[in-house]
Amino acid sequence: MIGITTGLEADKGGSLLPRGYSDGVAQAGGNPLLLPVLDDPEVLLEALECLQGLILSGGPDLDPLFYGEEPLPGLGEVQPERDRVELALARRALAADLPVLGICRGCQVLAVAGGGDLFQDLGRQRAGVLKHYQKAPRWYPTHAATVEPASRLAALLKVEGLRVNSFHHQAVRRIPDGFAASAWAPDGVIEALESGSHRLALGVQWHPENLWHREPAAMRLFEGIVEAARAGGDRT
Repeated sequence: MIGITTGLEADKGGSLLPRGYSDGVAQAGGNPLLLPVLDDPEVLLEALECLQGLILSGGPDLDPLFYGEEPLPGLGEVQPERDRVELALARRALAADLPVLGICRGCQVLAVAGGGDLFQDLGRQRAGVLKHYQKAPRWYPTHAATVEPASRLAALLKVEGLRVNSFHHQAVRRIPDGFAASAWAPDGVIEALESGSHRLALGVQWHPENLWHREPAAMRLFEGIVEAARAGGDRT
């Protein structure tokens, strides 16, 4: 059973998750369970005890309050209710060694939950960056990424380089203790990070949920968390 965090549909007061996430988990042999944003994070922390894996999905910017900074001019929309819930889930999952896959925003949540921080806006805070928010179909990879050959990511993807789709203007700046970068864009922006001390704690800055229909390496990420979850057995 793989829990997947959902976004907030602010204008309608509902939960939102593109089907590529849940379909990807199902295609990989797992059972997806959608986790809504609730006022009381403790309810979801209790639900986490029934899961064997967690996916932190994509979405808007994290409030820099959660990594000790004031907002800069380039900061986009933030959803503090979602931030509180997902950071609590990520920290509990890391403490319990529950397999975690962070996707785009989820990669950033994983970094902040572990004690790292972010570039609030790459275009303002780092010189010479590529276009990381593409104006192309979501299934179309627009820039390259180099994968660390000795990483868990390389073992999952079975490649040392690939092209990725890109829909972000924030990125991991300071890597948390116990984690290491495992993929980079040509401009040096971190495209993935992973823990060396957990069964699986991996974040990728791209969107495999939009790629797995066409790119086998993207499906291997969903297969990786399902396999890690299955190997951990029943936690209930």
